[in-house]
Amino acid sequence: MNVIYAFLSVQTVTCEGSQAKLQCGQILVIHRADYGRHDQTTCSNLQSDCMLRDVLCSSPESIKVVAESCNGKNSCTISATSSVFGNPCFGTYKYLEVDYTCQFQSATCEGSQANLQCDKGWVLVIHGADYGRHDKTTCSAGRPASQLQVVQCSSPTSNDVVAKSCNGKNSCTVSASNSVFGDPCFGTYKYLEVVYTCQCKYLKPGVSSSRPQGPVSCRFRYHPGSTHPV
Repeated sequence: MNVIYAFLSVQTVTCEGSQAKLQCGQILVIHRADYGRHDQTTCSNLQSDCMLRDVLCSSPESIKVVAESCNGKNSCTISATSSVFGNPCFGTYKYLEVDYTCQFQSATCEGSQANLQCDKGWVLVIHGADYGRHDKTTCSAGRPASQLQVVQCSSPTSNDVVAKSCNGKNSCTVSASNSVFGDPCFGTYKYLEVVYTCQCKYLKPGVSSSRPQGPVSCRFRYHPGSTHPV
């Protein structure tokens, strides 16, 4: 059975002089950004022909500027202006295109269970997992200071364990415990952090399967501020 995974990718276009507002409720990951012009129709309303002619216009600073402003945040705002990106083509009316995905992040205190779940028709893809401790505040309630001092603690098996348990499934449960990950720092109260995305899973048309052939219904729409694809 051939299975295809498709990222939930959000695409935005912001005309010059306006602001691009990116939001996904979790963690933004910028994949592409371009400030310039590549056709004569996008953001062309009320613009003269001479301002739309140059379709080989692109600011080389685009991806760097957007990534530095937005990566790792749950929302960001960027002005689509030459003062931000530089002016790659004088006399041309430009626009900012951004493609990004939303990653989810969970933190589960030691002794509890991490419950990861995607909507129907979507599956988990683990991008990173770590069982240990990296600050003194996460999962610190009611814990003595002596259990929070070590902040360079990480189980080397974390990513493999979570990936094997969860990748390709609609949901999974992983215990944040030493019995699962080993104990990377004795006497320290730990937690399990997981970064993941939900991806659309569908069968390649024409491939035999016990289920009906063709794609499962996955709609590539995203409501800003929500935490799951719909």
